[in-house]
Amino acid sequence: MLGDICALACAETFRGDGNSMVSPMAPIPKLGAKVCKALWEPDLVLTDGVATIIDLDGEPEGWMPFSRVFDTLWNGKRHVMMGATQIDKHGNQNISCIGDFARPKVQLLGVRGAPGNTICHPTSYWVGRHSSKVFVEAVDMVSGIGTDRGAFEIRRVVSNLGVFDFEGGTMRVRSLHPGVDIADVQAATGFELVVPAEIPTTREPSADELAALERFDPGRAIRASVEG
Repeated sequence: MLGDICALACAETFRGDGNSMVSPMAPIPKLGAKVCKALWEPDLVLTDGVATIIDLDGEPEGWMPFSRVFDTLWNGKRHVMMGATQIDKHGNQNISCIGDFARPKVQLLGVRGAPGNTICHPTSYWVGRHSSKVFVEAVDMVSGIGTDRGAFEIRRVVSNLGVFDFEGGTMRVRSLHPGVDIADVQAATGFELVVPAEIPTTREPSADELAALERFDPGRAIRASVEG
């Protein structure tokens, strides 16, 4: 199912992070981070998003005040997976406003921690509904910087249609989810994607991976949010 595939793709995004602190900022990436820690990266540090280090069951393991969070952020030992109201071909992200900054049509969250995240450590994005309104030629405001502005590392974008990276500095198709056609993805993207000669299919979970997804999402409430 699509929810399984997207959650697993998010898990793969954190694979290789070792003892870094991971900060997934939506339910699907949070599910992916738990699966990654359970199966591949036992030293990943998970937090409750405030000031507590937690285990896989959400139980407190330690205290992490904001000063320690920023120490971790500044030394690069963190990987955040944020959302994006807009994102362009270089991975510049907007979560601040739609329209001109002086008189925006829509006021959003503000830049929040996006500048520091993208300057200091790996950043990835989760987009639950891939469309040309999100994947745009130029963002209305740069909240998180992209590859053309000196980002530390824009590692991956996972959407409900596929997985994308920035090898060469421009958004490239890494894989498409089962049943998704590249023409449909390009039509839902406001700029030309870099497309490899052969496009892999995003893999489906193994039995062990599916069991981990079920452990952390019994009843499929999180994964069902992607499937509509």
